[in-house]
Amino acid sequence: MADFPVEPVVTDFSVAELERHRDRPSLVTLFLSGVESSALDLDDPTYLEFEYMQHFRCAVDAVFPPKQPLKALHLGGAGCAFARALDALRPGSRQLAIEIDRRLAEYARQWFDLPRSPRLRIRVEDARHTLDTINPAWDVIIRDAFQGVEVPSHLRTVESAREAARILAPGGVYLLNSIASAGLNRLNAEAAALFTAFKYVTAITDPAILRGRRFGNIVLVASNDELPLYELERKVRSLPLPTRLVDPEDLRARARGAQPARDAEVGWVPGAHP
Repeated sequence: MADFPVEPVVTDFSVAELERHRDRPSLVTLFLSGVESSALDLDDPTYLEFEYMQHFRCAVDAVFPPKQPLKALHLGGAGCAFARALDALRPGSRQLAIEIDRRLAEYARQWFDLPRSPRLRIRVEDARHTLDTINPAWDVIIRDAFQGVEVPSHLRTVESAREAARILAPGGVYLLNSIASAGLNRLNAEAAALFTAFKYVTAITDPAILRGRRFGNIVLVASNDELPLYELERKVRSLPLPTRLVDPEDLRARARGAQPARDAEVGWVPGAHP
């Protein structure tokens, strides 16, 4: 593994900086244009610093038996922290990470001890193009793609949700990292889009975020197979920080009053964005 750069590094779409944690020297945080993007423990690939990635793990562990190898598609790569953890926790998994920033993908391989292909492949392209064109079937799809602090609009549409449903394997689950940067209207619209494609949708978050009291991440969990809500709630409540599972009916009620985004409104034309 190469030495970390001391100065900021320019990538195709951002400026990357690496910072070691004072209290945990093995933990390195990747910042993209000043925003926390990934955190990787160089000594322990299973360690997940970010709360929302802990929520991802709760969902995966609730849905799938322990150590079962998975076929996982990551929409958004950056430092590939969650893919690295899945590889360590579920040996034999086959994963594909989609990263739009070619230089960032190259640096991630250079800086971090990421699993090699075929355990983890990194493809450089727009994640929505991947959704539109990739073949089924994936056990888990993880959407963790951002432009600054916003999820790209073409990854929040009704059509993007339907494409995710199309490529999921039976029993598969779609995990989405959303953020309350635009208040709860964004969450409600995302939920509305998901309910057009999935029978079962819930969310994991800090109750204070759901009440609009603070900014933060909200993980949405969607599937066309019934979700193990009791087991998911149990795992979520075992986390050290206050986190709760949102009642699916409450989320459905929120979605009813929201207008989901559509491709035509955000300017996405399938097939026009290689």
